[in-house]
Amino acid sequence: MGKILGFFLILIFISVFSFSFIGFSNELSQVQTIESLLGEKVTTYDFSLHNNSYIYDSNGDIISEIYREENRIYISYDEIPPYFIEAIIATEDRQFFSHKGFDITGIARAFLVNVENQSVEQGGSTLTQQLVKNIYLTNDRTYNRKLTELLYAFQVEKMFSKEKILELYLNAIFFQNGVYGIEAASQFYLSRSVSELSLAEVAYLLAIPNNPTHYNPFINPGNTTERKNWILTKMLELQFITKEQHNAARDRKITLNPSKKIDLYPDYVTYIHYELEQLVGEKEGYNQKIERASTNEHKNQYISRRKKRVEELLSSGIDIHTSLQPKKQENIYQVIAKHIPNQSIQGAAVIIDHRSNNIVAISGGKQYKKFDFHRGFQAFRQPGSSIKSLLVFGPYLSERNSSINNSINASNFCENGYCPRNYGGTIYGNVRLETAFKHSYNTAAVRMLDQIGIETAFSYFSKLGFTKIVEEDFNLPSALGGLTYGVSPLEMTTAYTIFANDGMFQKARGIEKVLDSNGKVLLEWDKQPQQVWNKETNSKMRSLLNKVITEGTARKAYFNSGNNFIGGKTGTTNAFFDLWFIGLNEEYTTGVWVGYDQPKSLSHINSRAPHLLIWRDLMQD
Repeated sequence: MGKILGFFLILIFISVFSFSFIGFSNELSQVQTIESLLGEKVTTYDFSLHNNSYIYDSNGDIISEIYREENRIYISYDEIPPYFIEAIIATEDRQFFSHKGFDITGIARAFLVNVENQSVEQGGSTLTQQLVKNIYLTNDRTYNRKLTELLYAFQVEKMFSKEKILELYLNAIFFQNGVYGIEAASQFYLSRSVSELSLAEVAYLLAIPNNPTHYNPFINPGNTTERKNWILTKMLELQFITKEQHNAARDRKITLNPSKKIDLYPDYVTYIHYELEQLVGEKEGYNQKIERASTNEHKNQYISRRKKRVEELLSSGIDIHTSLQPKKQENIYQVIAKHIPNQSIQGAAVIIDHRSNNIVAISGGKQYKKFDFHRGFQAFRQPGSSIKSLLVFGPYLSERNSSINNSINASNFCENGYCPRNYGGTIYGNVRLETAFKHSYNTAAVRMLDQIGIETAFSYFSKLGFTKIVEEDFNLPSALGGLTYGVSPLEMTTAYTIFANDGMFQKARGIEKVLDSNGKVLLEWDKQPQQVWNKETNSKMRSLLNKVITEGTARKAYFNSGNNFIGGKTGTTNAFFDLWFIGLNEEYTTGVWVGYDQPKSLSHINSRAPHLLIWRDLMQD
């Protein structure tokens, strides 16, 4: 009799709520039906659950898991082991495969309990209703919310198959400790995938979502085990498992093996986050809007929208494949620490595979922590004489078609009050271009820039990807690295790849491709090589760069490379504030910077030449 009364009362409540809902919908539109209104409110887009994203190295190994509040690894229905489905059906919704979103019998049973206790103690929710509650509704225990849940669940059942609803549900449920979904839970608590779990482990994990705080296995393992055994009993009742399986699973003690979030190589990963934002901005038009913005307010709006778009992609579950070579990244840490033991002096290095223009390693500084100031690509410093290769000698040889054996006047130079001096104040006469380059004579470089013209020289330099060159830099001191804002180690290293590619420049990248959750290529950089000077000029520059190491200012960087090419250029700024060396062999271009974060003299370590020793050790490896 009680069940019949409950059934009758529930029908009344559904009817009352339906008429109320119809009235509300009529206010919105005279022609909308409940079904069409629900169709607008309940869409497939709403069921796009947040998913973890990953960054991979060049070997295909994960180096960083990316998630914010929700640690979720989405898996398809086909990947869900049968035990999970059987356990959830046995304990949460035995009529799941036969009802249309709600179970009248279950609702009636819950209603009678609630009437008896004069409160909303039970909900009689189906799996579909629970899914709806997680996606759309609050946890308020009111009849109004409950009836809304029924209508939404009915609509969801029309939109999705039973298998898809189970898939969504098992990926959505909360497992405490920021973990959502069965795969993330399995890896978080047991360090294994769901496909590797035993029956006992499945029941243990599924004990948690019923009350994640009460059944938190880190705090209340006894509660978790008790519910695990209850789940096994329910599975036995429905004959999903045998008595033998039930007993064995009950007796099995579960040992937690919690996993830690994968987050390796903070220097490289931090840079990849930056590059991803640039890639999204390039492909979806944000970068162009930022450049064309007429006010700072508009510019900041576009930057904010770009960041939001990146967060959306990361929340959707993307795979970011990079060019990182872990051994080279680790070697940078060791080599810099070895040659710069002074804790207050910093150093950064970049290694580029110039055959593919891939950034294979980049450091942000000693003992770098993720998302801190990154000296590899965010530190803009004066490049000193390392700029001469790109702004002076390359353009000069290209414009004049000179031989490196031609002479240049290296005597004192003075124009409009600017009178540069050579290192040590030494005065030279006419010298060969090779001599001026390998010994880095300042007066010769400034005179060469003056002869070909500042505008002409910068017409070459502007093609090399430097981002902070301004109109005020178009002057003679730039020949010696006297720039308004300076350059970053990444920019300088990338620019020097031109000497490995016959005078062709292409910006180096760390990201090879970005895949969506289905494995489809979502984003990748366009290759846009640009010829800066011809092969003949480049061949002359390679000869000059080699002389710097074998006979010039970088002899401490020399190592026996057999018949293979090595070459590079030193750079030292006024008062020894910055020490640079950028060089290359047949495979890699490597740039090294050493200095204090707040510029001050490095004269006390200049004779040791740590920048040259770092480069040598990195390239020998």
